[in-house]
Amino acid sequence: MCALTGISRASYYRHWEASAPRREETGLRDAIQRQSLDHKHYGYGRISAQLRRDGWSVNHKRVLRIIREDNLLCLRKRAFVQATTDSRHPRKVVPNLTRGMIPSGVGQLWVADLTYVRMADEFAYLAIVLDAHSRRVVGWSLETHLQARMATAALDMAVKARKPARGGPIHHSDRGVQYACNDYTALLAAHDIQASMSRIGNPYGALANAAGGTTSNASAS
Repeated sequence: MCALTGISRASYYRHWEASAPRREETGLRDAIQRQSLDHKHYGYGRISAQLRRDGWSVNHKRVLRIIREDNLLCLRKRAFVQATTDSRHPRKVVPNLTRGMIPSGVGQLWVADLTYVRMADEFAYLAIVLDAHSRRVVGWSLETHLQARMATAALDMAVKARKPARGGPIHHSDRGVQYACNDYTALLAAHDIQASMSRIGNPYGALANAAGGTTSNASAS
């Protein structure tokens, strides 16, 4: 678009920042998210340099601020980045009960996760509960925050829709505070659902092994 109009990308982004700062900030956050996921071991300096090559008029201080706010600091040893997970909390974590598990029917294994959805002026966050056998989303919640009640609402929807029998299913998630908080664990216990959590750095491991894919292919129930 810039090439067709004879305007440089840098000029376009500067005009965007001046005329619609909230949209420009959202666009920049999205660009940083994408860079962090595409280059999992990039620090803020290399991300800043890549953004400038792409035409963004940003300095490293602004990029570092956004990276810290979105929990996107690079991983030096592991290759997984999850921007929506904060596992630095004092809550109790539980072992992984799904290692080697291959569900043979629905209602045996639920997998929960969070992701973000970019809108024009801000981000929304989506919590889902997925049946690992059918690949169907059995519960979901969409909010503009990452508070625990969003994840709890998705689990509550799944429980009401599927009415799980006592002793099943296993509920697997990462170690995020949303899944380790008292309200969430209490709801699991109230319906006799066993909790399972992934090892640090790879919340998708059990889902890939148990269901042969990722949540991107999930279908709505």
